[in-house]
Formats: sequence, C-alpha cells, structure tokens
Amino acid sequence: MTQSTQSYATSTSSGLERDARQHSAGTINDPGQIALGVIIGRSSEFFDFFVYCIASVLVFPQLLFPGDSAIVGTIHSFAIFSLAFIARPIGSLVFMTVDRRYGRGTKLTLAMFLLGGSTAAMAFLPSFDTAGMFAIYLLCSLRFAQGLALGGAWDGLASLLALNAPDNRKGWYAMMPQLGAPLGFILASSLFAYLILTLSAEDFLAFGWRYAFFVAFAINVVALFARLRLVATSEFGSLLEQNELQAARIRDTIKHNGRTVLLGALVPMVSYALFHLVTVFALSWVVLYTPANPGQFLLTQAVGAVLCGLGIIASGFIADQIGRRKLLGYSAGIIAAGALLTPLLYTYNIINEGMIVLGGFAVLGLCFGQAAGTLASNFKREYRYTGSALTSDLAWLLGAGFAPLIALLLCVAYGLPGVGAYLLSGAAVTLLVLHFNKQFGKKNTD
Repeated sequence: MTQSTQSYATSTSSGLERDARQHSAGTINDPGQIALGVIIGRSSEFFDFFVYCIASVLVFPQLLFPGDSAIVGTIHSFAIFSLAFIARPIGSLVFMTVDRRYGRGTKLTLAMFLLGGSTAAMAFLPSFDTAGMFAIYLLCSLRFAQGLALGGAWDGLASLLALNAPDNRKGWYAMMPQLGAPLGFILASSLFAYLILTLSAEDFLAFGWRYAFFVAFAINVVALFARLRLVATSEFGSLLEQNELQAARIRDTIKHNGRTVLLGALVPMVSYALFHLVTVFALSWVVLYTPANPGQFLLTQAVGAVLCGLGIIASGFIADQIGRRKLLGYSAGIIAAGALLTPLLYTYNIINEGMIVLGGFAVLGLCFGQAAGTLASNFKREYRYTGSALTSDLAWLLGAGFAPLIALLLCVAYGLPGVGAYLLSGAAVTLLVLHFNKQFGKKNTD
C-alpha cells in the first residue's frame, strides 16, 4: 500500500475505528495478544453462523415451507443455507477493494455491520402464510448478505498469528483461531436449548427463536469494537507491513499462487464436512428421524462442543510434537474408519445418536484444530493476505457449504451408509492432497 493510499485510508476511517484507536492501550508485542483478538472475532462470527444453522433445522422449514413434508422443507432450507458459502468469495472480492481504497478498519466495520444487520433482520422474517414467496426471497437475500459479510470479515489476524508464532509452537498458535467454532456453538446451542425447553412449541415458533438473532447482533457490536482496538493500532499496521499482509488483487493472487489456494482449500475437506455433519445435519437427523427432544439434543451437542474445544487444544500440542501433516493424516484416517463403522454400529443399537455426536466432536477437534493454521506461510509474501482469505472461502465452500444438503439427500436415498460414504469421500480427498503435497505446512520464503 502506498503512502498516499495509507493517508487516504486513515482520513476516511470510520468513527468506530478512530474511537478504538484512541482507547487502544499497550502494544502488540507477542502472539498472545493477537490470539485473543482472533478468538473474540471468530467466536462472534461462529455464533452468528450457528444461530442460523440451528434455525435452518428448527424454524425455517416450518415457517417458510409449511405445505411440504418435514424432510422436503428441511431440504429447501439447507439449499438456502448454502447461499452464504457461494457469496463468501464474492464478499472477499468486494471488500478487498474496500480494504485497498479505505483501509482495513473501514472494511472490517462495514463487514461486521453487514453481518450483524443481516442476522438481526432475520429476526423480523415473516412466515410464508403471511408474506408468501416474498418471505423465502427475503431469507435468501439476507443469507447471501451474511456470506458477503463473512468474506469481508477477514482481518489478517489469523495469518499474522501464524507468521509470528515461535517456530517450536506453530501448531499451538495455529489451533487458537479454531477455538472460536466450539465457543460460538456452545453459546448458540445453549441459547436455543433454553428457549426450546422453557417455551411451548407454538411460542418458540411464533417469537422465541427471534431472540437469538437479536443476541447475535449485540455480540457482533461488542466483538467489532474488541477487534478494532487491535486492528486500529499503529503496531498492528507495522506488523502487517513487516509480513507484507496487504490486500492484493484476487486475479493476481490466483495467477501466482493458484496451486497453493486449491491445495489449501482441499486439505481441510474432511474437517469441514465432519464439522457440519455433527452440528447441523445431526440436529436434522434427530428432528426428522427420532423422537428425541431437540432441546435436550442441543445440550448434548454443547457437551460435544466442549470435547471439540479440548481436542483443538490437544491438536496444538500434538502437532508441535509430530507435525501438522501427520496429525491431519491420522485424523482423516480415524474419520474414515468411523464413516465405515458408525452406520453399522448404529443399525445394531451398539451406539446411539448421542454417542455418535460426542465421538464426532472429539475427533473433529483434532483435525479442525490444524485445518487452516499456517497457510499464510505457503504463499508468496505479497499474496499472503488475499491468498489466505481466498483459501478459507473456497475451503468452506467446497468442504462445508453443501454438506448438510448432500448428507440429507443421501440419507433419504440410502440411509446412514450414504452419509458415511460422503464423509469417507472427504477423508479420501484430504489424504490424497496430503500425500501429493509434501510441502504442506512448511514455510515458503519466496
């Protein structure tokens, strides 16, 4: 970024960014401070994410598709769910332009308000009985806006953390951003469980679920200010410049680092597929195929998220001992074995849905904890920032965006063995990429 561009970006900074800069205290002199900013930001984003996930199972099928069967309504709801992942790369393209012209603080402020605003607007979503097809189109638009915002919410903190971590603790610091996922899920699932268990089914569907979307907006505002306190400091800008973490054009990034982007997007395939199978798909399975209470199952999933968090922490220690590549390979192998055995064990009542979810969350922590930790070091310096953002967008699109929809369609057609086959395919992709990409996780000094 040129000096004139930097000056213009500073002069056009948002009021929130200037306020955050005035109240920022201390300096950014160790990875721990960066890690805190990453965890806060990721937790707020994942809370928004999981609030929508849970509603896509418990609310939207009944609210927007009352004339369809429960299964068909959920399939339609999962199709809308995927729109955010399609929009994420577009959001990165749009907000990278904002970043280059007006600065990272302005970009982050706009993205977070778009994310919080579109999420809060869902709280006012009318039913199909009230507004007809307009209600469906409105949800599609708001979901797409969420995806645009998530693409713009990339602030470079995760890449900066990976690049500034001590050489012997790369795995430990790589897992820290991933803690936002279980933290966000614990908050979202616990909130929905409380609403379901304390309200009647009629009251929950009429107004109870809307409260969670208001909470999501409030959390976004708090998280935005916390992140801006870090992003707006001069020390943060200096660290970005030292590591050349500046927004580059996506076209140039793909031209010079297209292979790295593709491989980086495929490595976490099994992690992101399992991510949605144990969260949103598992909830849909319980609602559609079992008599279990959704509120009680959400609490079980919250316990699973605790196990996931512990697994993520353990992954940091293990990766520093044996290497990230080996850990991801072993984890993919365990998931592949589980994909083959779980349908059989469930059919013979050896395990139940609660045990499947708890075990899935635990394994998820090990692989998810290292799924996207040090990608920035594999990019040429001038493309690190944009390359890491684009890789993350594509990884979520390919590995997670359509996972609930595909899993449910396979489940309807072939039962749980079909879901197991889908997860097995994800494990195969991860293992193949790790096998042919010997340099994964090694630093590129170009």
